Amino acid sequence: MTDTNENSAPQGATHNQPGLIQRFMRDTELDTRLLGMLGALALIWVGFHVYGAVNNGFGAFLTPRNLWNLSVQTSSIGIMACGMVLVIITRHIDLSVGSVLGFCAVIMGITQVWFLPKLVGLEHWSIWIIACIAGMIAGALVGAIHGWLIAYLSIPAFIVTLGGLLVWRGVAFLITRGETISPLDSTFKLLGGGPNGAVGATGSWIVGGIAVLVVIALIIMGRARRKRFEFRLRPIWAEWFIGIISVGAVIGAVLLVNAYPWPTGIVRRYAAANNIEVPEGGMFISHGFAIPVLILLGVIVVMTVVMTRTRFGRYVYAIGGNPEAASLAGINTRWMTVKIFALMGFLTGLSAVVASARLGSATNALGTLDELYVIAAAVIGGTSLGGGVGTIYGAVLGAFVMQSLQTGMVLIGFDAAVQQVVVGGVLVLAVYLDNLYRRTSK
Repeated sequence: MTDTNENSAPQGATHNQPGLIQRFMRDTELDTRLLGMLGALALIWVGFHVYGAVNNGFGAFLTPRNLWNLSVQTSSIGIMACGMVLVIITRHIDLSVGSVLGFCAVIMGITQVWFLPKLVGLEHWSIWIIACIAGMIAGALVGAIHGWLIAYLSIPAFIVTLGGLLVWRGVAFLITRGETISPLDSTFKLLGGGPNGAVGATGSWIVGGIAVLVVIALIIMGRARRKRFEFRLRPIWAEWFIGIISVGAVIGAVLLVNAYPWPTGIVRRYAAANNIEVPEGGMFISHGFAIPVLILLGVIVVMTVVMTRTRFGRYVYAIGGNPEAASLAGINTRWMTVKIFALMGFLTGLSAVVASARLGSATNALGTLDELYVIAAAVIGGTSLGGGVGTIYGAVLGAFVMQSLQTGMVLIGFDAAVQQVVVGGVLVLAVYLDNLYRRTSK
């Protein structure tokens, strides 16, 4: 025990031994901001549920149905928030993501409704793939144009993306002439969720099993890496604690999504189409994880690896911390800016896939005001507007906070005007807390 305490205690801490909470936070290395956001999210969920139970006799928030829908609704904003983190870390802003989402949705809509059916036939297996690729390429190109204007013509990002907000919404309107593009390809619409756009109970347990194995592997590999580079090791109990909490969260998520059944009418149609006799008490078919949620999880994993394990990610933080020093160190800050905005555009195109598939049509109005929610999600998640600070998981948690507020207010019957007031107030509060945190951490 003496060796463990000596190894885990920081130098110079011999006289003032930290308290129990301080030792716990030090040994587990948990992010205080992460804990704060999780606490705020739990408070929002419980508060809305209790409010509904007191006033309506039934709490509708903490139910499998609402939480499943909440995860699907968060997916589109969460995907874009992962890109917005990089933009804000490098001291820029992107006000155009909502309009670019609508533009990309229109590109995908006309691709699979106007052009491809004439070339390959209606409902051809390749239509949804080509449409998705077209939308994401369109988003990446738009983002690259914004980045080039910002980096090489020295136009402020605020002005470039504010212009983009107007330009790309207008272009989408000109393409569609204000019409709604539908019906979309049936396979494409599965990417938006719904009973058929989910992987079911078995698929969810497979996803959960893979996630558990990844958690265990990360803990083992992380400890081995610390030993190799002679970094301070976490106590064994701390490794077990983090592992148990993480695995428990994965299993809990699987149980939650599997607890939400298909609606009765859809079950009957499914049984009739497959010659299945429905029992007298009904048939329980789980939704499981929705495809948009799996897409969001994939983006989280990839973007986290990019930001923490690649040179590109290190350059992003270096530019955000001190752009002049990064340039003097040999980083091509201009080309990095182009790549960051192109990545933001690509993720916006991917988000357009989810949003238009969920809507089942493409319209130039899709994504209206999404830029505000994406920026708010990143800032609430701890991304500093001063640059240099931000995490992918924080932005996604911020997206969950924003969507939880909206969903909760809808459930209890708040007017749209009240919802806007609350969202705006939360954004201002988040920036204030960020400034306070930076002042106290110096």
